[in-house]
Amino acid sequence: MFSPKPRGECPGASSCGHSSDDREETVVNDHRKLGRELDLFDTDPLIGAGLPYWLPDGAVVRHTLEEYIRTAERQAGYRHVYSPVLGKRELYEISGHWSQYSDDMFPPMDLGGEQVVLRPSLCPHHAVIYRSRSHSYRELPLRVAELGGMYRSELSGVLGGLTRVRAIQLNDAHIFCTLDQVAEEAQAALELIRRAYRALGISPARYRLSLPGPGGKYVAAPEMWQRSTALLTEVLDRSGLPYEAAEGEAAFYGPKIDVQVTDSAGRESTLSTVQVDFHQPARFDLHYIGPDGAKHRPVMIHRSIIGSVERAVAHLIEEHGGAFPAWLAPTQLAILPVSEAELPNAEALARRCAGLGLRAETVGPERGTLAARIREARLVPYQAVIGAREAADDHVALRLRDGRRHDPQSADEVLARIVALVDAHSTGLWD
Repeated sequence: MFSPKPRGECPGASSCGHSSDDREETVVNDHRKLGRELDLFDTDPLIGAGLPYWLPDGAVVRHTLEEYIRTAERQAGYRHVYSPVLGKRELYEISGHWSQYSDDMFPPMDLGGEQVVLRPSLCPHHAVIYRSRSHSYRELPLRVAELGGMYRSELSGVLGGLTRVRAIQLNDAHIFCTLDQVAEEAQAALELIRRAYRALGISPARYRLSLPGPGGKYVAAPEMWQRSTALLTEVLDRSGLPYEAAEGEAAFYGPKIDVQVTDSAGRESTLSTVQVDFHQPARFDLHYIGPDGAKHRPVMIHRSIIGSVERAVAHLIEEHGGAFPAWLAPTQLAILPVSEAELPNAEALARRCAGLGLRAETVGPERGTLAARIREARLVPYQAVIGAREAADDHVALRLRDGRRHDPQSADEVLARIVALVDAHSTGLWD
């Protein structure tokens, strides 16, 4: 466990990579500074700019977040796939990415007379996966999800921590459905996003209907844009969510609903998105067999609950100052034996935690006084103090991260309560 400076303490412009006149950012959490102090992630010039690596505690946060998303998607009827991070240039010529987006893609690699590129998006692969089998209208909506890697050739000047990187792990999904299923599926995707935000303890800054703007690279299909914009407007109006329309923020193939968040310095970015796409189903000649026995074109909904894992974790670090919700915390329970005599009891309790799926760490007297160890573990949701009396009765004196203390009680009761809160993805510590 680690000891960052208390929330609100000025991190210093030079140490967190900000310019000296960017004074607003010196009084708020910066995920780049906290991420290194908490040993969550780091970078190295030998690996390269925009290519962070994850340390063990950061990997725990990332893995736990990914498993939450996968479980939520499975429960919502999504089926998961894996697809390669490489594709032939022709794939992206068909999808439209090459003509509209090649400036943001890495250069092609020549392999055996073919040009292969690192993918900037997962949607062409999912369109091909859909196309690989015939589909009946009875199978729709077909929800395909993947937590997969993609790559963007970002300029060095815009890279920063986890929020803008070149190697991205994207929480992506594509729903292939009939036209009359679009509104319901998009509405359900928005509800998945809202449930995830509640579990993560974060709030959207605003909802945005992102539309094409003058001068941008957009697919030239006015009727398609009108239909997809009308559908998303209907979804937002039915949901009762306040939203703002913004020109120039659409994807090149269609409009989208963007869920905007703000970082600790007040800068806004997109975390989650729902998009309606008539373009790629036509480009890849996707179809399903309708009740009339004829071929029909499906609609493709692009949907991401938390967007890129990197940006989501960056936002969580700043939102919570490293004090993650208990279910997401790298260490969920710090076990503090008062003296060496209680160390065997503490280690036995840690083994019980492991059997229950809890992430516990024994912080023994060799790490300092009890008061010092309590301060060291202040970001851990739960602290179980074991003195001579507690050891004799198999009890613990529980301290919560928010400062509350409980009288000694059965270790089994404490662990059962913590497990229940963690399994429920609660943001509350006890009540």
